[in-house]
Amino acid sequence: MPTRTDPPIGLLASGGLDSSILLAHFLAGGRRVQPFYIRSGLVWQQCELMALRRFLRALRSRQLAPLAVLELPLADVYGPDHWSVSGRHVPDAASPDDAVYLPGRNPLLVIKAALWCQLNGISQLALAPLSGNPFADATADFFEQFESALNQATLGHVRIVRPFSTLTKRQVMELGRGRPLELTFSCLNPCRGLHCGACNKCAERRAAFQVAELPDPTQYALVVERNLFRFVP
Repeated sequence: MPTRTDPPIGLLASGGLDSSILLAHFLAGGRRVQPFYIRSGLVWQQCELMALRRFLRALRSRQLAPLAVLELPLADVYGPDHWSVSGRHVPDAASPDDAVYLPGRNPLLVIKAALWCQLNGISQLALAPLSGNPFADATADFFEQFESALNQATLGHVRIVRPFSTLTKRQVMELGRGRPLELTFSCLNPCRGLHCGACNKCAERRAAFQVAELPDPTQYALVVERNLFRFVP
């Protein structure tokens, strides 16, 4: 069992299901964890960051370091009309996986957190991609090459680890059983602070609870609005 004197492991935390479950899993195993959130100015991030802070408070662990929020604006790269910046034409539940792909997402996230780790004596940085992740920058080959290039460029060494890379969504959700998953957030188009209930990520979230046969505690704005309309006299 790791002790309080062991160096923490860094963790890229999005506030969504997978990284939140990984965070709780590390803490349950006695690991010290330094969570990172990369703020890029995307439309869902204000709600996402608030949810992550609530989840971290709910864990109440002495093994948990204060959240490090790192700034990496992307509006100048993706452009003002990109759906992730504008909030228009957000991929819905019927959209294919490639519709939600954000170019360079993983390398952009990793590089700032990895540099922070190097400068602060942390030798491992964890991410939570699963076995079914369809994107090229979530593969073992990508992370191996990116880790090597990053360490060559900085004359340091941070190992990038992916503990869930061989697990399915159902297996990960099983690890999250009993955790405060109602505090997580995974929506591309928040509505009044709630999950919209119509986007690609909301559909993925619903499916995650269904495949694990867990009740979905999420409040979806689309459902709330329908119920309000139904009961208005």
